[in-house]
Amino acid sequence: MNKPQFKIGNITIGQLVETVADQFGDNQALVYQKQGLDYSYKELNTVCNKVAKGFMALGVERGDNVAIWANNVPEWVYAQFGLPKMGAVLVTVNTAYRSFELEYLMKQSDSTTLVLIGGVRDADEYVKVINDVCPELKDSKPGELNSSKLPKLKNVIYIGEEKIPGTFSWDDVIALGEKISDAELEARHATCKPDDVVNMQYTSGTTGFPKGVMLTHTNLIGNALSMADCMNLTAADSLCITVPFFHCFGCVIGNLCSLVSGATMAPVLAFDPVVVLETIEANKCTVIHGVPTMFIAELEEMKKKDYDTSHIRTGVMAGAPCPIEVMKQVVEVMGADQMTIVYGQTEASPGVTQTRVTDSLDLRVTTVGRALPNVEVMIIDPDSGKELPRGEQGELITRGYHVMKGYYKNPKATEQTIDKDGWLHTRDLATMDDAGNCKITGRMGDMIIRGGENIYPREIEEFLYTNDLIKDVQVVGVPSVKYGEEVVAYVQMKPDETTTEADLKAFCKGKIAFHKTPAFFMFIDEYPVTASGKIQKYKLRDMATETLGREADAKVKTA
Repeated sequence: MNKPQFKIGNITIGQLVETVADQFGDNQALVYQKQGLDYSYKELNTVCNKVAKGFMALGVERGDNVAIWANNVPEWVYAQFGLPKMGAVLVTVNTAYRSFELEYLMKQSDSTTLVLIGGVRDADEYVKVINDVCPELKDSKPGELNSSKLPKLKNVIYIGEEKIPGTFSWDDVIALGEKISDAELEARHATCKPDDVVNMQYTSGTTGFPKGVMLTHTNLIGNALSMADCMNLTAADSLCITVPFFHCFGCVIGNLCSLVSGATMAPVLAFDPVVVLETIEANKCTVIHGVPTMFIAELEEMKKKDYDTSHIRTGVMAGAPCPIEVMKQVVEVMGADQMTIVYGQTEASPGVTQTRVTDSLDLRVTTVGRALPNVEVMIIDPDSGKELPRGEQGELITRGYHVMKGYYKNPKATEQTIDKDGWLHTRDLATMDDAGNCKITGRMGDMIIRGGENIYPREIEEFLYTNDLIKDVQVVGVPSVKYGEEVVAYVQMKPDETTTEADLKAFCKGKIAFHKTPAFFMFIDEYPVTASGKIQKYKLRDMATETLGREADAKVKTA
């Protein structure tokens, strides 16, 4: 037996942690090289039980939403695998979020508890943001927050050594859990079911603000197992996790793929190519994940200094189209001759298609592979809904165990995304060859992909509308060799009002994520429109490409 034995659909994430601890208890589960942390699966299970008890002691009930706003710290892993034991739903918060986005997510998700670190770029940036959103916090007793903006939020838990007014420390929570007995935890755990929502991830929408994607135990375990099988992962593997936990790439393709395989998780707190390569070398990692820009940075670092990456075998490159030269270097220089490509989206838990370790290099750089095991994929005519012949471009739709339960408190959006026959409509354009391998050829919407991050113009537009000087705004993407695309905002000012690009960038600072802040603001009197008055965004994109001299970038991007 070289990997855990369990049955999908009959097991929760909490039970899976216990199963792996029973079958591979002495195996290395979690290692942070720089922080000197090294847990076996037996030890990790013990820590997760303490976390579950701690949150029970706080009064967190089964089905309550618990948000976590942190980079890849160990406590993130403990929460991911501990909260399922007591029935809470983990709500992930993008580390780039600021006050505008955090307030929206916390309010929309009805989260009763927020776990946070001090900050990522600055030691106290997150503390400043939560005090800005909830000024009542600093004068509150821990667990008794009464916020006018976030009435559901009661508990704020701080990961760090400082004492932050109004908050519990992480250690406080663990200590509180000592009054919860093993029997009480077991009784709570027994009420958890595989079809329960266990994780909620926020994904932007083309028609407004981010939506909470509700994912179940079965969604996530099944998807992780399918992707792990495509990489031939076993308990002998060690994964270097370079991507953020708040994204499905980190917490599912990274952490959960490790768990279902009994493999070792070797995360880095935040991406740094030197730390990544040192982690790979020290832990003899066999698996590495990342977006293409991460691999490019690692390869550049390897030109400066020798690192032993000889144990690397496989991994996942995803989040953006894979340049053939990058894949060749990952194979030749890093040794990852079985590197795979995954296509997916959060609503699909996230994997839909994946290349296999036995696929040719050409197939891995020209396609996103074929459907995962027990997953259906079909290419349809977006207008008629009928399946198209192989080789013809249409919308990629998917059906199976991996499709989300729905969007939180948004049945209308759910109905628009999952049809009556259970097909998830991705809104991505694709073709499929005779062997079932898919190529993603475009997007039905106007989504921008900057450095692997999906950015939806409507969300930025809604935020910029809150500026009293702006009459209208339209956001488009402009080609960029470095990032793939960059964000451009075309702004119409109200009569007799003026502002500058610098002023608008300052307006965004601290309120929306850096990668969503437009790199360029352009002022316009009239938008190009159709005969019916609909704004022609493609013309705005063309105008921006020409104005910024990005025609050459566009050729590189589409080559």
